[in-house]
Amino acid sequence: WGRMRMWVVAMAVAILGFGAMVFLGWLDASKSLYAGPRWLWLSGLVGGGLFGFGMVLASGCGLKTLVRVGSGNLKSLVVFLVMGLSAFATLRGIAGVLRVETVDQIVFTLPMGQDLPSLVAGLWGLAKPQWAGLLGAAFAIFLMAWVLSSVQGRSAPVLLAGLGVGLAVVAGWWVSGRLGFVMEDPMTLEPAFLATNSKRMESLTFVAPMAYALDWLLFFSDSSRMLTLGVVSVVGVVLGSAAQALVARSFRWEGFGSVHDLACHLIGAVLMGVGGITAMGCTVGQGLSGLSTLSLGSFTALLGIIVGALAALYWQKWRIERAL
Repeated sequence: WGRMRMWVVAMAVAILGFGAMVFLGWLDASKSLYAGPRWLWLSGLVGGGLFGFGMVLASGCGLKTLVRVGSGNLKSLVVFLVMGLSAFATLRGIAGVLRVETVDQIVFTLPMGQDLPSLVAGLWGLAKPQWAGLLGAAFAIFLMAWVLSSVQGRSAPVLLAGLGVGLAVVAGWWVSGRLGFVMEDPMTLEPAFLATNSKRMESLTFVAPMAYALDWLLFFSDSSRMLTLGVVSVVGVVLGSAAQALVARSFRWEGFGSVHDLACHLIGAVLMGVGGITAMGCTVGQGLSGLSTLSLGSFTALLGIIVGALAALYWQKWRIERAL
């Protein structure tokens, strides 16, 4: 529950920060990867469920995998490689064709963006930026009230860790939405977001960037391959984790304990790669970055991730009890 409260603090900070930037006119949620008018609710639920189940089998989500790679965990290195390949196959390969022809066909198209400020502004008065500021503050207050209701939630590690991650998400939005935005791309003469692979505004996420990191390494000599916010975030997490492990003297090599351990991690990696792309994000990509836009798709994807993780935990419990 301590880590859960850290996550919720990060949610509150990310939601408040994004809402404030929309209120100030710096960002427009509809230009993001998450808040367009097409609500792929089934993709979010199914993809989130696959990702949640997979992250339990693979000992952590995409971010946790990168952190463990930096601390010397060879199991997580295998997960990273398999997850990246599975994600790439779901972006552009055979799994991508299956995704587009199945769950992505079930879509609810809204007359405006699917973020709550756009939906509320269409029903009541006030402009969307004002609603973004109000709703962002309301969600942040509600989430922080839950965190601070516990003594554990008022501890310095919980608050500092959540604040740091939340601010990193806000910084990601600023980099992609402000620093990396040009009103006229010299190549197309149209507005463009230059810092992302999707060419849309986005913040931290760790599924598709794994695929793009492998793509950048494999096709390094191709001048069309560029370093983006996602790719450098993948590298940054690994380097930051390695630095922390070396300073704390906790760096150590770790491998698979058995064939069963290997099988679980391989299956989990595939499920995370396929599910993360299908749901358009992971526990960070949808659970923090997407949720900060108050997008309906992010809420459904997060629900899928939670249900999938709980299902995997109950499945593991059932297997242990059966073995006894």
